Amino acid sequence: MQLTDRINRIQISPTAAVISEAEKLKARGVDIADFGPGEPDFPTPDHIKKAAIKAIEENKSKYTPAGGIMPLREAICAWHKRELGSSFEAKECVVSVGGKHSIFNVMSVLVQQGDEVIIPAPYWVSFPDIVKYAGGKPVFVETKPEEGFSVKASAIEKAITPRTKLLILNSPSNPTGGVVPPDEYERILAVCKKHKVCLMGDECYSHFTYKPHKPYSIASAAGSKENVIIIGSVSKTFAMTGWRIGYTLGPEALIQALIKLQSQSTSNATSIAQYAALEAMRGTMETVPVMLAEYEKRRKRIVEGLRAIPGITCEWPGGAFYAFPDISAHLSNGGGRQALAKSCTEISKMLLERAHVAVVPGEAFGAPGYLRLSYATSIERIEEGLRRLERFFSRAEAAA
Repeated sequence: MQLTDRINRIQISPTAAVISEAEKLKARGVDIADFGPGEPDFPTPDHIKKAAIKAIEENKSKYTPAGGIMPLREAICAWHKRELGSSFEAKECVVSVGGKHSIFNVMSVLVQQGDEVIIPAPYWVSFPDIVKYAGGKPVFVETKPEEGFSVKASAIEKAITPRTKLLILNSPSNPTGGVVPPDEYERILAVCKKHKVCLMGDECYSHFTYKPHKPYSIASAAGSKENVIIIGSVSKTFAMTGWRIGYTLGPEALIQALIKLQSQSTSNATSIAQYAALEAMRGTMETVPVMLAEYEKRRKRIVEGLRAIPGITCEWPGGAFYAFPDISAHLSNGGGRQALAKSCTEISKMLLERAHVAVVPGEAFGAPGYLRLSYATSIERIEEGLRRLERFFSRAEAAA
């Protein structure tokens, strides 16, 4: 059976691969300090679960419109206006099977063969492959750790060419936790408008920001609606990763194209999950600050713990729930005398096999020399993981 050239443009998600290897060890009874999964360890709030149960009991298990039930589309727009200051209408919203699905669909309807898509690096693992699958060319713009991994408008403008179709901006960022300040974000919007480039804002971590940052959407800026696309999800904000509900907000013509695509692919997102998401959008937000407060404690512990390990530096993430330490001093190509391996991919394999710590290598995010550690896990597991990391890297220091 001959596979298409398209499928050979992409690889399996590196984060999925790490999780798979860690799960194999867990199945054999190995205790893994797991910093791999990028999902909240909190349960879905009770009022949302009850709404899903109610929907099942009321037999709301039939097909829905491909773009999502109208009450949910209306509720998403109302929530986004209330929380983030936008002004979308239901006709400018489509419900999808998660944020990743939303991004895949947007690329499918906007990106032509050879179009360029600007992606700040480090980047979420799926951005480049989704662009490649659609026939586009990822163009990477590097960010600096000393600037909080926040991309600048000037750097975006330098990367724009006549083939540039789209800019993807993920703030807060997975994997770095970098946050683009509102004033810089608006300068970036102005650059995009000047060059007729669409700006796609991935806001999946919008409500997990740490002081002095606050939740922000570029869709709240004046004159943004003509070329701004917003990607959102209930996965992180409401601890609903497995429910698979995301959404796209944007110009009506784009939304109609996305609905047409979904009508011939996934059809609707799961009906029961849509009714759960409806309750999430209409109901209380009281669990969000509780989760954020816990993430802040974990952030403090993991960053301080990583900084205490010889040969490791780590910036404070401005949002999300990832630490992104620089371990290049432990790599032979990093010029460090404590060289353990040639790459972070090798280091991550060694950590899993020898120290039983699961992390994602920086190469997956376009950042050789780094590791991504999710602190969406308990303080106790963070402490245990840090102890194992300290032993692993300190032995390397002693051996050197």
